[in-house]
Amino acid sequence: MTDTAAPPAWPALTLAQATAALTAPGSPFEVVEATIEGRPYKIWKNAPPTLMHSFMAGRQWGDRTFIVYGEERVSFEAFARATLALAADLQARGVKKGDRVAVAMRNLPEWPVAFFAATLVGAIATPLNAWWTGPELAYGLADSGSTVVLVDVERLERIAPHLPELTALTDVLVCRGTEAFGDPRVHRLEAVIGAPMTWADLPPGEMPGVALDPEDAAAIFYTSGTTGSPKGALGTHRNAGCGAVAGLYSLVRAYVRRGEAPPALDPSAPGKVGLVSIPFFHTTGCNALLLPALVTGQTLVCQRRFDAAEALMLI
Repeated sequence: MTDTAAPPAWPALTLAQATAALTAPGSPFEVVEATIEGRPYKIWKNAPPTLMHSFMAGRQWGDRTFIVYGEERVSFEAFARATLALAADLQARGVKKGDRVAVAMRNLPEWPVAFFAATLVGAIATPLNAWWTGPELAYGLADSGSTVVLVDVERLERIAPHLPELTALTDVLVCRGTEAFGDPRVHRLEAVIGAPMTWADLPPGEMPGVALDPEDAAAIFYTSGTTGSPKGALGTHRNAGCGAVAGLYSLVRAYVRRGEAPPALDPSAPGKVGLVSIPFFHTTGCNALLLPALVTGQTLVCQRRFDAAEALMLI
């Protein structure tokens, strides 16, 4: 009779034990107390202070694939180059710290480029629900006070009838469109950064040189939990950094509770791959999925729209 090792008891650590061990002094997930704007908070000591720090952390993964969309593959370095090219263009268009820059598109490779380019120049990235109708998108643009919006061609078609009334908009950058556009404010994003498969050929780029603080406003996410119009919820750079760490913390805590060692972050080793089933315009898709993936070198596989049969094939 062959002896077999007994499976480890579950849980190896209680939730309280795992939490205490992971948040203890000296741990990557150490929790400390801080006073922010006169109020006491518990914060992750080692969280990225700003989205600039998250962006810089992501660049360490180099040629590892970051975004998969159909046949398109975008590496972490290619993403970084496209982001810096767009950031420079936004500054050339007059975007400055505190301005609102909206993003309205599917989960395309261009989405994280637009989001990070806006935040790197100190603007407040404003993701809009890509499922909204034309009037709803126009409402979000007007309510947020956005001066620039980055859209895919489908969202442009929805907001086009409303452009005359959106007088605060100075520039509309559209990706994946081929036809000419009547409004002089509309420009092709590809004229700035090219197509995703060519981003690796862009110059390395330079950081915008904007001073960012953890308490600076970073993003406005719209919530539709009321019977009235959606409300914009303002988040800071610290908020985004906490989201990135919280997502990783949940994963590591699961390993610890099973009595297993979490995988080490190694740029030379194959990374994890995750299927994206949540829109980036939602705080879960952005702060709890996109940001941790960038920092930890995870590959994200995006679908044009969620399709269960295709998802099973991809898995």
